Parts: sequence; C-alpha cells; structure tokens
Amino acid sequence: MVIKKEFPTIHFYDQDFVDIYEQTWAWIKDYWQKGTAQNGFEPRYFVSPEADRINQLDAIYSSFFLVYSNRNYPAAPQLDTFYKKQESDGAIRAEYSVETGEPIFSDDNPDGLAPPLFAWAEFNMYHKVGNKKRIKEVMPTLERNFQWLEENFKDESGLFHVPLAATGMLNAPRDGMYYPVDFNTQAALNASCMAQLGHVLNDKDIEFRYRRQYFSLKTRINQLMWNDDDGFYYDLTREKEQVRVKTVAGFWPLITDIPNEARSSRMVDHLKDPESFGTENPFPSVAVSEESFSELGDGWRGSVFPTYTFMIIKGLEKQHQYELAREYAIRHLYYMLDTLHPEGNKRGNVWEAYKPLRDGEAEWAENPAFPRPMQIPAVGLSTIALMIENVVGLEVSLPRKTVRWIVPTLEIMGIENLNLRRNTITILSQKSGRGWEIRHESEKLYYFTLDLLSENKEKTLPIPSGKCSMLVDKL
Repeated sequence: MVIKKEFPTIHFYDQDFVDIYEQTWAWIKDYWQKGTAQNGFEPRYFVSPEADRINQLDAIYSSFFLVYSNRNYPAAPQLDTFYKKQESDGAIRAEYSVETGEPIFSDDNPDGLAPPLFAWAEFNMYHKVGNKKRIKEVMPTLERNFQWLEENFKDESGLFHVPLAATGMLNAPRDGMYYPVDFNTQAALNASCMAQLGHVLNDKDIEFRYRRQYFSLKTRINQLMWNDDDGFYYDLTREKEQVRVKTVAGFWPLITDIPNEARSSRMVDHLKDPESFGTENPFPSVAVSEESFSELGDGWRGSVFPTYTFMIIKGLEKQHQYELAREYAIRHLYYMLDTLHPEGNKRGNVWEAYKPLRDGEAEWAENPAFPRPMQIPAVGLSTIALMIENVVGLEVSLPRKTVRWIVPTLEIMGIENLNLRRNTITILSQKSGRGWEIRHESEKLYYFTLDLLSENKEKTLPIPSGKCSMLVDKL
C-alpha cells in the first residue's frame, strides 16, 4: 500500500490564513485531470473540470505553488504538456483544446502567443526540486521556442512587437501600443533564466548567448521605455513614442534587475502611493490616477489580479524590499479572505480578479463571465506560494542546500513536513522560558540562514540531520 504523502503544514498566528492555505490543496484535487488519446496531454494535468482548453500562462503560474505539494501534484507535467505540443519551427501556442489537443487561435491573437516565461518557471522549479537532469532535457525545447519568437516577432529595433491579447491584458487601456513593455521584459527575464540554466549545465555557449540577449533587451528597455519625469516604464508605439498610461505591465522590469537602484526606488514609490498603485487591495491593473481606472475593476482597468500581485511582490523581493513584500502579501490575502467569507448570508468564493478598494470580486459590465470563480492557477499563487515565501518568509534552494528565513519580527510560525526531494524539513519558531527558540527537524544536513529584519541580524548555520533547536538571543 502506498502511503500518500501529506502536504506541508503551515503555522501562523492568524488561523484564517492557515485554513485558506489548506483549503487550496483540497480544491486542487477537483482540477487534476487525466490526458486522453485524443488530446495527447500528459497523464496528469491541471485544469478546471468545466474548462474546454488549457492555458500556457496558467500552467507556468501553477508550477510556482505546485512545487510545494510534496510531489502529490507534480509541477513539471503542467509544462511538459505544452512542450509535447511544440511544432517543428519551435512554436508553442498559448492554448490547446481539452477535447482535441489542437491549438486554439483567435482574431486578436492570430499566432496563439503567450508571455515567454517557460525558463522562469524551470529556473524556479530547479531550485525547489533540484533536478539537473530535467534542465538538460528541456533546454533544446526552450531554445527552439525562444528562437521562434525572435525570428517572427522581433524586428530591426531589437524589440518584440506582439498584439495586446498576447500579453493577457485583454481590455487594458494601452491604445497605440506596438512594442509592449511586459512582453519585452518577460523575454529579457526568460533570456536571463536561460543563461542561468546554461550555467547550471556548465554550458558556456548557452550561458553567453542568452546573457547577451538579456543585456541587449535590458539596454533597449532602459533607453526607450523608461520615462524619467514619471519614474515609470511604458509601452511604445510603432514610431517608438511612449504610450504614457501607467498599467501594471510597467512593473515587470522590477523582477529582472533592469532598473538601477534609483529607478527601482521611484517605482516602489508608485506602489506606496494611493493615487497610483497603492490601493487597499494591492495592486490595480491600472493606476488610480488614470482616467480609465474603475473602482469595479472593469477587466484590466483596475481589477486586482493575484498573478500580477505575485509578480510585483517577487519584484520587491528582488529589490530587497522584504518587509514591504510581506505587508502587501498579507493585505492581499485579507481581501481574498473577506471575499471568501462575506458578512451576512452571502456565499463567498475565490476569484481570478478582485476589486481594488474594497472586498469582493471584480466586475466587468461587458463581460459577465469575468472574473472566473475558483481560478486556482491564480489563487494558489497567493494562498500557497506567497503564504510560504512571503508571509512565513521561507526561501528554499535545493541545489545549494539552503533555506533562508526572512522575518520582520519573530512570531509563532513556521512550516512542518516540507519535502525537499530526499529531505523533509520542519522549521518552527516559538517562545520558551529561555526566549525565542527555532526548532529544526530534517533528514539531511542543510544550511539555514535567519534574517531577522527588525534587529538587522543575519546568521547562517549548518543544521545537522535529526532534531535540534537554536536560541535566537544566542546567535
């Protein structure tokens, strides 16, 4: 008899956070489907039962929280289903039919393009699962796909031009956009991750080639898309004029080391400003100061999408803004909880998008099907990935054998039974008679870093196998 591995257990002072974390794992069970001979998908893939298609971006985002499932729900098959569909010229389309497995095209996205983020997902998976063999296997697929994008959608300017639908921001007020800031930055992020994966494989050719691609895009984005008066990155028209509408797409550079310190600090100011993106539920898809901003959300004209909130919080992390990242993650989760448990007799739910200034799902008068309820690929980013990485504050790298715990102040919290390939670990902080104590339990040695922000204290210690504890005051 195979004993089913449990999911990692979260400890946190607010039980509602723990409940929605655990509930998300239970919801996923209904979304776990089997591939068929007709569609040619992987034996196990992830889509809502009523969906008629699988979506590339959903698969990529879901990998960021499925890596914490203790392999109950493996993350890799989500991506492999798309890799199996790669065409001879390297193309991988944004969506495929669940019934036939054929690509789905639309008038506003005739090439079936999706944001180029496969390498970002693979790089994250490598650090959580530590499977170097997989990198070697998928690299040719990633390279062919990137080459196809370059040959078909990059022009002599050195920038990519794609339709608005390819960015996923369907009705965003980006009129006149020809070179999107998000798609170009995502291509830069993809190239940067490809270079790092090349380094993992000790392949200098791959590493050098994609590092050069990254720097080429970084230079153009900084030269053409940055506006120094506004402290923001914008889309460009065909004539390379800036489309000066502040949308959430302008924050993708934060995650890629594209802005220098001065620029990133001005972007962070926009995230704090209630007249810009600093809404109660962070962050709206359009700045509050824009004419097109809607308090109801109106699609991509003000709605808060967990996917973009996740991206911005990862960008804040990249800029070492850990306390801000945590504060925004907690605020966002409270709005999700208030919408899941509304007052009175109303029945709540979790959604693909939320209102920016009060609880409740977003609204879009012209599209009653928006937002989708139980859109787990988006929801799990907040309730699982942000919960583990930013609320509890754990940063894990299996290849480096490191766990970093970044906490503003010590609280009773932690994680139990986190399965890191062949090592299961538990890390819990609690108050004892001797002061704050951190208990560890693991099967193998790893290196633990405590980064206590309130006391500006950082300490790295080797944690032996078995049980041990450390007193924070003694560090």
